[in-house]
Amino acid sequence: MPKLTVLVPCYNNEDILRDCLDSVKWADEILVVDSGSTDRTREIAAEYTTRILVHPYENSAAQKNWAIPQATHEWVMVIDTDERATPELQREIQTLLATEPPLDAYAIWRLNHFFGIAIRRCGWERDDVIRIFRRDLRYHQRHVHADIAVDAARVGHLRGRLLHYTYNTFDQYFEKFSRYTTWSAKDLLAEGARPTAINLLGRPMWRFFRQFILRQGFRDGIPGLILCGLAAVSVFTKYAKLWGMLRDRERGGKDGAS
Repeated sequence: MPKLTVLVPCYNNEDILRDCLDSVKWADEILVVDSGSTDRTREIAAEYTTRILVHPYENSAAQKNWAIPQATHEWVMVIDTDERATPELQREIQTLLATEPPLDAYAIWRLNHFFGIAIRRCGWERDDVIRIFRRDLRYHQRHVHADIAVDAARVGHLRGRLLHYTYNTFDQYFEKFSRYTTWSAKDLLAEGARPTAINLLGRPMWRFFRQFILRQGFRDGIPGLILCGLAAVSVFTKYAKLWGMLRDRERGGKDGAS
């Protein structure tokens, strides 16, 4: 029977780490990769595992790609500190491993929560993430929304859920909002995207319409409205930041030429 390493990236998560680790303590190995926490994160992790590594953080994909080879076992499951594996998911994973998994990776559906409220529409109900995979696989090199590089035909889906607790305060949201929109803008810059009027105006409007109307975010009430509005603002912001990065590049070139 193949064994499983659960990989937990973390940074200053003393308030939520224990609940995360409690939900995966059944795994054969828990591997915590810390980015240099200054709170009690590593002390709490030590209650669950002796495998606690510290590595400087560049971005999510780079951190995980560094950590995956450190796993002892053939199969790896990645879980973030704001996620919880349900008992149903635990049983499904254990059954899967007991039958020698035929594929290379498995996606898991997430039930996302916003301010503690389960969001069942807005497109969030379609949130599936590849989180269990063979140890020789790696993430695409992107700052945000990086996924495992694997042939789609070699990916299965599990029925059990990950509970994902996104934000409980707007301070939490906007702290992450600032970082993620900057990283998204850097990815756009690397891909050669341009901050056109369509991207700055059309894409945010389309994001809101798609999530609030087509994905029925209106049925999630006020939380759905707020969530869809923030999603539209995030699209606008990442293209605005892309515009700023291109302006900085142009000014740098002019300064260099002079």
